[in-house]
Amino acid sequence: MRPLFARVVLIAALTAAVVDVQSVGGAGTADWLQWGGPGRNFMPDATGLASSWPSGGPKRLWTRALGEGHSAILVEGERIYTMYRPLGMMSLVHRSQEEVVAALDAATGKTVWEFRYAAPTDGLDFSQGAGPHATPLIAVNRLYAMSTRKELFALDKATGQRVWSHDFMKEYGAPWPGRGYSCSPLLYNGTIIVTVGGPGQAIAAFNQQSGALVWKAGDFEVAPASPILIDVDGQQQLVLFAGERVAGLDPSSGRTLWSHPHRTDWGLNISTPVWSPADHLLFVSSAYSTGSRAIELRQAGGRTTAVEKWFTNRMRVHIGTVIRLGDYVYGSSGDFGPAFLTAVDMKTGKIAWQDRSFSRAQLLYADGKLIILDEDGALGLASVSPQGLKVLSRASVLTSVAWTPPTLAGTTLYVRDRKNISAFALGS
Repeated sequence: MRPLFARVVLIAALTAAVVDVQSVGGAGTADWLQWGGPGRNFMPDATGLASSWPSGGPKRLWTRALGEGHSAILVEGERIYTMYRPLGMMSLVHRSQEEVVAALDAATGKTVWEFRYAAPTDGLDFSQGAGPHATPLIAVNRLYAMSTRKELFALDKATGQRVWSHDFMKEYGAPWPGRGYSCSPLLYNGTIIVTVGGPGQAIAAFNQQSGALVWKAGDFEVAPASPILIDVDGQQQLVLFAGERVAGLDPSSGRTLWSHPHRTDWGLNISTPVWSPADHLLFVSSAYSTGSRAIELRQAGGRTTAVEKWFTNRMRVHIGTVIRLGDYVYGSSGDFGPAFLTAVDMKTGKIAWQDRSFSRAQLLYADGKLIILDEDGALGLASVSPQGLKVLSRASVLTSVAWTPPTLAGTTLYVRDRKNISAFALGS
């Protein structure tokens, strides 16, 4: 049962969200401060990327040992940030009982500071890979991180010192995290929004500065996916991909504005929804005996209608990111068998093509190019269109299981697997 749920943990997933502009005000154009980057959609405004790489792959700037986990990499100025569970000689027979939030020098990979906390593995099933799984969030002078065991930490970004924290299981009676907590925090109007779990508290918002609870709401079953912010006809909404449905909430109060069923085996909705304001379509996709839906959202006078436009079980995004370009979405489709890079027409739900050039993959799109990192550690550069995938370059860059989406800051790409972290120069 749940044989690949660990891939859940990655959560990888995708968004075309409209973020709170004030929340990222002052950030550099190359900064990557949250899950999915500036737009929380894995589509940074980077330019100047090379159109191909040498046969050995792009230039490797540095690499170093890191540890287990699937947290993505944040970038701000001269520092990068991520989370991991330490490796060592004893980790082969007994995993480390702590987790680490770390700041590294972006130019060298050397450690700047570490925040370590107890993270016992008892009661957790890490058979498919250990946590931490969530990606931190940078906001002004703080970094917000979620532990495998449902603890929210607010840290001083410069030093790694704890400012405040919450233990959701002890303080709110949140349910046990099973394979480990995976939701990446979201910033909205001075609050940090994360899923919690339990009656009336599927999701909650905490004051960015003090950590005080602002609101908690929702009786939805919590899933591994991370929330996004969208704009529906001028109204900001929080999209929550829950265990058996997708829902829209008021980000200021948690009040439910709409919901639509999306039932998946074991409540494993993992990938991040993708929103397009141009045609008012929200794309959601899951593996585990389900598939993909396009839901049209319209809002007037504070009332939102959610109408399903199509459903297909031929596109099943498991843990990966999804990219929408024009009228098509692109993602890695597959659960327990082979995974195919797949293109879907958002108007009809029909499959335009499938490609087996890569195994289960994470996607990032910038400067007119698709950057692909598959679970076997193959890094690819490609052009993509409704007509097909054209692989421009390919190289093997990682040796352990790679379920973490890559991060692009300017023309520098950061990648990690369960053992190492590396930086590559992708500039022309």
